[in-house]
Amino acid sequence: MKLSQKIIVGYYKTKLNSLAAVSPAKAAVAAFRLFCTPYHGKPKREVPPVFHKAAKISFVFNALTIRGFHWAPSHPSGKKVLICHGFDSCCYKFDTYVEPLLREGFDVFTFDAPGHGISDGTTINSLVYRDTIIEISRLFGPFDGIIAHSLAGLATSLAAEKLQLSQTRLVLIAPAVEASTAIDQFFRFIPLQQKIRTEFDQLIQTLGNQPVNWYSVTRAIQTFSTPVLWLHDKKDLVCPYSDTLPVQQLALPHIIFITTNGLGHSKIYRDAAIQKQVVDFISAK
Repeated sequence: MKLSQKIIVGYYKTKLNSLAAVSPAKAAVAAFRLFCTPYHGKPKREVPPVFHKAAKISFVFNALTIRGFHWAPSHPSGKKVLICHGFDSCCYKFDTYVEPLLREGFDVFTFDAPGHGISDGTTINSLVYRDTIIEISRLFGPFDGIIAHSLAGLATSLAAEKLQLSQTRLVLIAPAVEASTAIDQFFRFIPLQQKIRTEFDQLIQTLGNQPVNWYSVTRAIQTFSTPVLWLHDKKDLVCPYSDTLPVQQLALPHIIFITTNGLGHSKIYRDAAIQKQVVDFISAK
């Protein structure tokens, strides 16, 4: 850990544990907000060339303006695909998927999630992202395919469950399989008192009327039958490969699982071979 990181971790550890001495519940609220805040904020990023060719689109949802892009193909197939980025990322990261999908005749849509890129807001969680995806589907869909990375993988799975999708082809790239794993990692990174964790879990229960373990791709993916391509790397340090093993053991017929070795959490979706597999799957008849 870098010195700057140690200073930041020390600051939040002291601040939140001190607040817990007065009110564990208030400390949990502050910890949850920190957990849901992208750590790089909204850095100004260079616009990839393909985005200059897109139509800019936006909508207001939960008092936030969500901004995105739409590309129309030269030879339309009548099909649509949605690309959803992960936590602390933005839609610009998926620029290399646009042209291959356009060549297959897809209308391509992508949006910056709340709290990311050029969209409004400062925080995100899987429920907010799920509901945003559902609203995007209502306004611009239905979609024949959804490509989702990291946190968007969990949010998309929850959206597919709620919408009871049966035909939309889903691509989950290094999804955040279990919310409980991400929370465990957060509490290891910033050592906080157990009473904060107890209140933290209770806060999640209160916000969504579901326990922490409900926020699970493993659970959600068993509730719908739409075709799924799941790609995950053995050396993923953000969303651990070990979390995928229970799903693989289920051998669900609607899931194609592909394991890579050495691409990690972010390189995996930038890999040319992976991109081809994704486009081929989305384009399958």
